[in-house]
Amino acid sequence: MMTPDRSLRHWLAWLLDGGGAHVDFDTAVRGFPPKLRGQKARGLEHTAWQLLEHMRIAQLDILEFSRDAEHESPAWPQGYWPQAEAPSRGAWEKSIAGFRGDLAEMRKLVMNPRTDLHARIPWGDGQTLLREALLVADHNAYHLGQLVMVRKALGAWK
Repeated sequence: MMTPDRSLRHWLAWLLDGGGAHVDFDTAVRGFPPKLRGQKARGLEHTAWQLLEHMRIAQLDILEFSRDAEHESPAWPQGYWPQAEAPSRGAWEKSIAGFRGDLAEMRKLVMNPRTDLHARIPWGDGQTLLREALLVADHNAYHLGQLVMVRKALGAWK
């Protein structure tokens, strides 16, 4: 029988991994045509590159806030969005690798039974790791939906 704590950690990890009624990260980015990564779709505000890099930056910020009292968040909003509409050479793959690595680190924090998910983060103003993990999952799901919409609008979604 699974304890309530193990059950909570299990479902948080599932949600972080893209479980639920939405597309997961790997499915959303797999096979995205390089020539379309920096194109804006008609009626949509961001390119796929801007969405991907925004997700990476925001997730890293939440992760570092969760584990490092000395972390300083980027300036809002400009520090959370790339200036360029298209990635430079190799930036797309680097962003994907960074996103995956940071997500794995957040998952490790959540799955560590010595981590109190409900304890207030001492350098925060009431946040807990539970709240931060849910924020990562929610933020990622939101922007993955946008990324899929960009792909659909550009004709790059099956």
